[in-house]
Amino acid sequence: MCNAIPYLGKDPDRPKGERVSENVVMKLMKPYLGKGRTVATDNFFTSLSLAKKLLECNTTLLGTMNKIRREVPLEAKNAKGREKLSTEVYRSDDALLTVYASKPNKTVCVLSTMHTHVEIADDRKKKPNTVTDYNRTKCAVDIMDQKARAYTVRAGTRRWPVAVFYNILDLAAMNAHVLYTACTGSTESRRVFMCTLAEELRLRFLQEKELKRTPRPSPAPGKKTTCQVQTNCNRNHSITPCAACGKYTCRKCRAECPWLCGNCVPKTT
Repeated sequence: MCNAIPYLGKDPDRPKGERVSENVVMKLMKPYLGKGRTVATDNFFTSLSLAKKLLECNTTLLGTMNKIRREVPLEAKNAKGREKLSTEVYRSDDALLTVYASKPNKTVCVLSTMHTHVEIADDRKKKPNTVTDYNRTKCAVDIMDQKARAYTVRAGTRRWPVAVFYNILDLAAMNAHVLYTACTGSTESRRVFMCTLAEELRLRFLQEKELKRTPRPSPAPGKKTTCQVQTNCNRNHSITPCAACGKYTCRKCRAECPWLCGNCVPKTT
């Protein structure tokens, strides 16, 4: 997963008259617009106006379309009486609407600005290439959902921020496994990788917790003590400890405290 937006209800920044589905897609695709990519969407997001907006940004769209959309022709909405495995194509400028009858009295509408023409496969199902390409590209989201359900840290909760946090952890673990296998060429299963990751995070948390519990000698008020960060300070003296890590640091070392990435501030004793 590269980008995500939590749904927080009414968005005051959304332009008046723009659909929520179009606004979400344009926000998510903002870093990737103008690069000749293709967006695969389901029937909640797909619309002709969205396809035209993306096309203006050198981005094509391929997605299933809900038949209740006003831009869908009346002939395409009617599924009764169609021959099984038949295909009809409708064109609007650079957009193609493919109506494929997969079953009796059931059709699938696919809108595409990615294709310039529709080709029918020479096999038993006679699927058009728009439907085949959509099935091939949409599987990434389905696979991600399946992985999240298989191994998850999610637990029962009534607080939606906690539920969102659980989902973020699941997605972060999946992204980490993808990057790990791509960078190292490892064939380690995701289950073993997640167990190792959880153990490393647990040990790191315990080590940081133990460091915070370790008592540190505190000098008498106003008395100088040797700087406890002696890598670059040449044993300078200090009377103020760091408010974040608790170490006594001199002025030279306070900005380079190894315990917290240079965010140390003095604390009066």
